[in-house]
Amino acid sequence: MTIIDQGNGAAGPAAADLIKDTTTQTFVKDVIEESKRQPVLIDFWAEWCGPCKQLTPVLEKAVKAAKGKVKLVKMNIDHHPAIPGQMGIQSIPAVIAFVNGQPADGFMGAVPESQVNAFIERLTKGVTAPGEVNVAEIVQEADAVLAEGDAAAAAQIYAEALQHDSTNIAALAGLAKCYAVSGAMEQAKQTLAMVPESKRNDPAVKAVQTAIDLAEQAKSLGPVTELEQKVAANPLDHQARFDLATALNAQGNRAAATEQLLEIIKRDRKWNDDGARKQLVQFFEAWGGTDDATVEGRKRLSTILFS
Repeated sequence: MTIIDQGNGAAGPAAADLIKDTTTQTFVKDVIEESKRQPVLIDFWAEWCGPCKQLTPVLEKAVKAAKGKVKLVKMNIDHHPAIPGQMGIQSIPAVIAFVNGQPADGFMGAVPESQVNAFIERLTKGVTAPGEVNVAEIVQEADAVLAEGDAAAAAQIYAEALQHDSTNIAALAGLAKCYAVSGAMEQAKQTLAMVPESKRNDPAVKAVQTAIDLAEQAKSLGPVTELEQKVAANPLDHQARFDLATALNAQGNRAAATEQLLEIIKRDRKWNDDGARKQLVQFFEAWGGTDDATVEGRKRLSTILFS
C-alpha cells in the first residue's frame, strides 16, 4: 500500500526557487529543461517599460500562490536580445508559457490580475505541486487493488484518499464497493450516505447502490439448492429461475446468474413486464461496464434480442 507523506504543514517552495532571472546562456536550463518538470513562464521585460513594471509583481504574486505548480523566469531583453529575437517577440511585456520543453501558450501586455490567475489556472490544471498529495493517483491505485480482488487492502487505500479529500466521490464509491463486496452492507450504506444528493447519479455511486439493492433482494430468497430444485422440477417456473439468478449473483456466480436470466428471456421475453432483461441490466450496472461477465452478457443478450 502506498505510504503518503502528509507533510509538516510547511508552506510551498520558497520564492527564490520559483522566481529567477535568466540569461541567453542559462535559458535552456532555466526554461526548456525546467519546463519538463512543471510549467515555466518566461517574462520578457525591460527597465524602460512601464507596463512591465505593472505586470511583473502580479505575475510573481500569482506564481507564489500556485505553490510550485509553475515557475517564473524573467529575461531583460536589452541585456539578452538573442532569445526574444529568435522567438519573434516584438513588443513587451510578453509572457510565454513553456510546457515539456515547448512554448504552449502566452499573452502580451499588462493584463489584469484576474486574467493572470486564470491563465495560470489553465496552465497548471492537473499539475501536482511539490509535496502535494495526488488523491486521484491514490484512488487509481485502490481501483487496481480492488480489481485484483483484495477488497480489504483497497479499502485501506480508499480511506487514505478520503483522509486528504473527504468529499472525493470516486473514493467514497470505491470504499462503499469494498464493503459491499465483503458483505458489510450496513457499512456500504453508511459510506454512500456521505455522497451529496447532487452526486448520487455518478455511475460509480449508482453501481454500488445497485449492488446493495440486489444483495438485499437476495436476502428474502431461499437457499440456492432449493431454487435449483424448483427450476429442475418445472423449467417454466420463471419466478423460481428469476430468484435463482438473483441468489447466484449474491454468491458472486455471475456467469450462472446471467445464464438463468437469459434462459427466461429466450423462453418468454415479455415475462413480468420484461423483468428478466431489466434485472440483467441491473446486474451489468452493479458489475461495471468493463467486467468480463458484463461484456459477455451484453453480447449474448443482444444476440437473443436481435435474432
